[in-house]
Amino acid sequence: MIRGGLVSISFRKLSPQEIVALVARSRVRGLEWGGDVHVPHGDRNRAAEVAAMTRDAGLVVAAYGSYYRAGEPPGADNPDFGAVLESAIRLGAPTIRVWSGRQPSAADDEAYRSRVTADLQRIGALAAPHGITVTCEHHAHTLTDSRASALRLYADLAAANVQPYWQPAPELSPSDNLAILHDLLPRLVNAHVFHWVVTAGRRERCPLSAGSHDWSGYLQAMAATGRTHWALLEFVKDDRPEQFLEDAAALDGWLAALH
Repeated sequence: MIRGGLVSISFRKLSPQEIVALVARSRVRGLEWGGDVHVPHGDRNRAAEVAAMTRDAGLVVAAYGSYYRAGEPPGADNPDFGAVLESAIRLGAPTIRVWSGRQPSAADDEAYRSRVTADLQRIGALAAPHGITVTCEHHAHTLTDSRASALRLYADLAAANVQPYWQPAPELSPSDNLAILHDLLPRLVNAHVFHWVVTAGRRERCPLSAGSHDWSGYLQAMAATGRTHWALLEFVKDDRPEQFLEDAAALDGWLAALH
């Protein structure tokens, strides 16, 4: 089963209360709460407050979107994983999303890859006793930025509590994106949902409904696993709450057609 939700950092300027109210108006029920603004890493009180307001609105915490970069030292732009984990526990998140480093896979730096992989194993082991899965976002300039590199990473993490997220790469064709998704399906947790087009090298956000053909294929592939996944809306055109409501209605309609 696939359930719909929102990535909270789509609306960084809104408060958690405003985001909860917005999602409660929509046709999706889940929230991936972001760790940079809405549920700051290590702020246990805020995490508990946001968890309560989410539940009270009849919504579900789908994930904690952290900004932890595996293999990198803690610092101003990389939180300590202990703080990240504490927030996820208080939030009641089943998943912590992280990034697999900050170096593109094309750099072909074996020492760096080994360091990122070892750190992912470490944080996965820390999260496991709490029933929390660590997931890697598929993002540029990380070790999941290509099909080959991502598959190697998950092969190296075969026994670890670390699994993939997925999102389409706008520069790739729908068939190429679908091929990558199929590769990840055995271990896939969630997906980020948006529709962009690339024109003359420039990315443009579009209403989700414009991506109906592409997303029908992606969602059908995800549904075939038989597991529960969250399809989490992100990158709303013009950052408009009303556009999110339209996108949520489109997503909900596609999901309803799958069941």
